[in-house]
Amino acid sequence: MKKNQLEIACFNYESAIIAQENGADRIELCENIKLGGTTPNYILALKVRENVSIKMHVIIRPRGGDFVYTDEEFIEMKQDIKQFKKLGVDGFVFGILKPDGSVNKKRNKELVNLASPLSCTFHRAFDVVKDAKESLKDVIECGFNTILTSGQEINVEEGIFALEKIQKWSKDKIEIMPGGGLRSSNIKLLQDKLEPTFYHSSAITDNTETANPEEVKELKNFL
Repeated sequence: MKKNQLEIACFNYESAIIAQENGADRIELCENIKLGGTTPNYILALKVRENVSIKMHVIIRPRGGDFVYTDEEFIEMKQDIKQFKKLGVDGFVFGILKPDGSVNKKRNKELVNLASPLSCTFHRAFDVVKDAKESLKDVIECGFNTILTSGQEINVEEGIFALEKIQKWSKDKIEIMPGGGLRSSNIKLLQDKLEPTFYHSSAITDNTETANPEEVKELKNFL
């Protein structure tokens, strides 16, 4: 029987430790909160991996902004996956689009194959795709295990009905992980609409870049 689980987006070492100590099932390690998360520094990832025993996924995103990457940026993404694999991470988070807003199947497949046998999440690039139903099929075809999405809205509350729809469309072929403005104050709304899944939150409740231990606990309590 599938159960609800919690992933915490961690923008620094402290958040990773807080996530682990307060019951998170997995962390997504990234940096640059103002850019929505970019590839973390290798030394940071090494330090986190040495001190965190829960599952650890790493975002592969060379910069903020759109999700259409140059050849050089794509090479950088491939190199990062190779490097982080050596650290013993548990999975990767990335997503590449074409200029027309569709999923770049060729490049995503290449990264999924490079990451294999590790788990891959297609991140919130999904929230700006042109056609959600078509893109869902493409992401599944690329071999991703999970899609992180706010339901193509500014946050999960606004996207709640789309999330429900996307989860139904997925027919259990891929996990739909709600994320974007998810907090203990609104997680119940989503649980009432969605089948059991992973939930994604930074658990940040102030102007810092660090997860709030009480918020992680609260989120976990709801699950």
